[in-house]
Amino acid sequence: MAKNSIGLIELGSIAAGMEVADAMLKAADVELVLARSICSGKYMVMVRGDVSAVNASIEAGSVAGNFSLIDTFIAPNVHESLFPALSGTSKVEKLEALGVIEAFSVAALLEGADVAAKSANVRLIEIRLAMALGGKAFVTMTGSVAAVRSAVDNGAHAIGKRGLLVNKVVIPQPRPELLNEMI
Repeated sequence: MAKNSIGLIELGSIAAGMEVADAMLKAADVELVLARSICSGKYMVMVRGDVSAVNASIEAGSVAGNFSLIDTFIAPNVHESLFPALSGTSKVEKLEALGVIEAFSVAALLEGADVAAKSANVRLIEIRLAMALGGKAFVTMTGSVAAVRSAVDNGAHAIGKRGLLVNKVVIPQPRPELLNEMI
Protein backbone atom coordinates (compact mmCIF):
# COMPACT_ATOMS: atom_id res chain seq x y z
CA MET A 1 0.00 0.00 0.00
CA ALA A 2 1.34 3.46 -0.90
CA LYS A 3 1.15 5.39 2.35
CA ASN A 4 1.69 8.80 0.81
CA SER A 5 -1.57 10.44 1.91
CA ILE A 6 -2.40 11.92 5.29
CA GLY A 7 -5.58 12.92 7.02
CA LEU A 8 -6.12 14.89 10.20
CA ILE A 9 -9.07 15.63 12.42
CA GLU A 10 -8.93 18.42 15.00
CA LEU A 11 -11.48 18.31 17.82
CA GLY A 12 -12.58 20.53 20.67
CA SER A 13 -12.88 17.61 23.10
CA ILE A 14 -10.21 15.25 24.39
CA ALA A 15 -12.72 12.51 25.18
CA ALA A 16 -14.23 12.79 21.70
CA GLY A 17 -10.71 12.72 20.27
CA MET A 18 -10.03 9.31 21.72
CA GLU A 19 -13.34 8.00 20.43
CA VAL A 20 -12.63 9.48 16.99
CA ALA A 21 -9.13 7.94 16.86
CA ASP A 22 -10.64 4.52 17.54
CA ALA A 23 -13.33 4.98 14.88
CA MET A 24 -10.75 6.13 12.32
CA LEU A 25 -8.49 3.13 12.92
CA LYS A 26 -11.39 0.69 12.74
CA ALA A 27 -12.77 2.19 9.52
CA ALA A 28 -9.79 1.62 7.22
CA ASP A 29 -6.28 0.24 6.86
CA VAL A 30 -4.42 3.36 8.01
CA GLU A 31 -1.39 3.96 10.17
CA LEU A 32 -1.75 6.20 13.22
CA VAL A 33 0.81 9.01 12.92
CA LEU A 34 -0.27 10.80 16.10
CA ALA A 35 -3.19 11.16 18.45
CA ARG A 36 -2.77 13.62 21.29
CA SER A 37 -4.18 16.51 23.21
CA ILE A 38 -2.99 19.92 22.11
CA CYS A 39 -3.16 23.42 23.53
CA SER A 40 -6.45 25.05 24.30
CA GLY A 41 -7.95 21.71 25.33
CA LYS A 42 -8.16 20.37 21.79
CA TYR A 43 -7.25 16.94 20.43
CA MET A 44 -5.85 15.93 17.06
CA VAL A 45 -5.65 12.63 15.23
CA MET A 46 -3.47 12.14 12.14
CA VAL A 47 -3.42 9.02 9.99
CA ARG A 48 -1.39 7.94 6.98
CA GLY A 49 -2.24 5.51 4.22
CA ASP A 50 -3.39 5.27 0.65
CA VAL A 51 -5.87 7.89 -0.54
CA SER A 52 -9.01 5.77 -0.31
CA ALA A 53 -8.17 4.45 3.16
CA VAL A 54 -7.42 7.96 4.48
CA ASN A 55 -10.68 9.26 3.00
CA ALA A 56 -12.66 6.44 4.65
CA SER A 57 -10.89 7.00 7.95
CA ILE A 58 -11.54 10.77 7.97
CA GLU A 59 -15.18 10.23 7.02
CA ALA A 60 -15.68 7.79 9.91
CA GLY A 61 -13.88 10.10 12.32
CA SER A 62 -15.95 13.08 11.22
CA VAL A 63 -19.16 11.18 11.93
CA ALA A 64 -17.88 10.00 15.32
CA GLY A 65 -16.63 13.51 16.20
CA ASN A 66 -20.03 15.06 15.61
CA PHE A 67 -20.33 18.35 17.55
CA SER A 68 -16.67 18.33 18.68
CA LEU A 69 -15.26 18.58 15.16
CA ILE A 70 -13.21 21.75 14.56
CA ASP A 71 -11.45 21.02 11.28
CA THR A 72 -10.35 18.21 8.97
CA PHE A 73 -7.70 17.88 6.32
CA ILE A 74 -6.89 15.26 3.70
CA ALA A 75 -3.80 15.50 1.52
CA PRO A 76 -3.50 12.92 -1.22
CA ASN A 77 0.09 12.35 -2.32
CA VAL A 78 1.70 14.72 0.18
CA HIS A 79 5.13 16.11 -0.53
CA GLU A 80 7.75 13.73 0.89
CA SER A 81 9.36 16.51 2.94
CA LEU A 82 6.28 16.78 5.19
CA PHE A 83 7.11 13.62 7.17
CA PRO A 84 10.66 14.56 8.26
CA ALA A 85 9.48 18.11 9.04
CA LEU A 86 6.69 16.72 11.23
CA SER A 87 9.01 14.37 13.09
CA GLY A 88 11.82 16.91 13.50
CA THR A 89 14.28 14.86 11.46
CA SER A 90 14.85 17.28 8.55
CA LYS A 91 18.52 17.68 7.68
CA VAL A 92 19.32 21.33 6.99
CA GLU A 93 22.96 22.29 7.38
CA LYS A 94 22.73 25.94 6.33
CA LEU A 95 19.93 28.47 6.11
CA GLU A 96 19.45 30.26 2.86
CA ALA A 97 16.34 32.47 2.91
CA LEU A 98 13.97 31.55 5.76
CA GLY A 99 10.22 31.35 5.33
CA VAL A 100 7.64 30.95 8.08
CA ILE A 101 3.88 30.43 7.77
CA GLU A 102 1.70 30.48 10.89
CA ALA A 103 -1.93 29.32 11.10
CA PHE A 104 -4.71 29.22 13.67
CA SER A 105 -5.47 25.57 12.85
CA VAL A 106 -3.29 22.46 12.57
CA ALA A 107 -5.31 21.20 9.60
CA ALA A 108 -5.00 24.50 7.74
CA LEU A 109 -1.25 24.65 8.40
CA LEU A 110 -0.70 21.14 7.04
CA GLU A 111 -2.56 22.07 3.88
CA GLY A 112 -0.47 25.22 3.52
CA ALA A 113 2.81 23.39 4.17
CA ASP A 114 1.99 20.78 1.53
CA VAL A 115 1.08 23.49 -1.01
CA ALA A 116 4.28 25.41 -0.18
CA ALA A 117 6.52 22.36 -0.57
CA LYS A 118 4.91 21.39 -3.88
CA SER A 119 4.97 24.90 -5.36
CA ALA A 120 8.67 25.78 -5.19
CA ASN A 121 12.12 24.33 -4.64
CA VAL A 122 12.29 24.68 -0.85
CA ARG A 123 13.26 22.39 2.02
CA LEU A 124 10.84 22.18 4.91
CA ILE A 125 12.73 22.48 8.18
CA GLU A 126 10.05 21.94 10.79
CA ILE A 127 6.30 21.71 11.20
CA ARG A 128 5.26 22.46 14.76
CA LEU A 129 1.70 21.53 15.70
CA ALA A 130 -0.14 23.30 18.49
CA MET A 131 1.99 22.32 21.49
CA ALA A 132 2.84 25.39 23.59
CA LEU A 133 1.43 27.51 20.79
CA GLY A 134 -2.09 28.24 21.99
CA GLY A 135 -3.48 25.77 19.45
CA LYS A 136 -1.71 27.41 16.49
CA ALA A 137 0.80 25.76 14.16
CA PHE A 138 3.68 26.88 11.97
CA VAL A 139 6.06 25.65 9.28
CA THR A 140 9.61 26.83 8.55
CA MET A 141 11.41 26.38 5.23
CA THR A 142 14.58 27.40 3.45
CA GLY A 143 15.81 27.86 -0.12
CA SER A 144 16.57 30.72 -2.47
CA VAL A 145 14.81 34.00 -1.75
CA ALA A 146 12.60 33.65 -4.84
CA ALA A 147 11.68 30.03 -4.08
CA VAL A 148 10.91 30.75 -0.42
CA ARG A 149 8.85 33.82 -1.31
CA SER A 150 6.84 31.80 -3.84
CA ALA A 151 6.33 28.86 -1.46
CA VAL A 152 5.32 31.11 1.46
CA ASP A 153 2.90 33.08 -0.70
CA ASN A 154 1.28 29.94 -2.11
CA GLY A 155 1.04 28.17 1.26
CA ALA A 156 -0.29 31.29 2.97
CA HIS A 157 -2.87 31.74 0.21
CA ALA A 158 -4.19 28.20 0.81
CA ILE A 159 -4.47 28.88 4.54
CA GLY A 160 -5.94 32.34 3.94
CA LYS A 161 -8.75 30.89 1.83
CA ARG A 162 -9.87 29.12 4.99
CA GLY A 163 -9.63 32.35 7.00
CA LEU A 164 -6.98 30.84 9.30
CA LEU A 165 -3.75 32.63 8.40
CA VAL A 166 -1.97 34.25 11.36
CA ASN A 167 1.15 35.53 9.61
CA LYS A 168 3.80 34.82 6.99
CA VAL A 169 7.38 36.09 6.75
CA VAL A 170 10.37 35.72 4.44
CA ILE A 171 13.82 36.58 5.82
CA PRO A 172 16.30 36.89 2.93
CA GLN A 173 19.56 36.51 4.91
CA PRO A 174 18.77 35.05 8.34
CA ARG A 175 21.45 34.82 10.99
CA PRO A 176 22.75 31.22 11.19
CA GLU A 177 21.92 31.04 14.91
CA LEU A 178 18.22 30.84 14.01
CA LEU A 179 18.66 27.32 12.64
CA ASN A 180 19.61 26.03 16.11
CA GLU A 181 16.37 27.42 17.51
CA MET A 182 14.18 25.64 14.94
CA ILE A 183 15.19 22.01 15.29
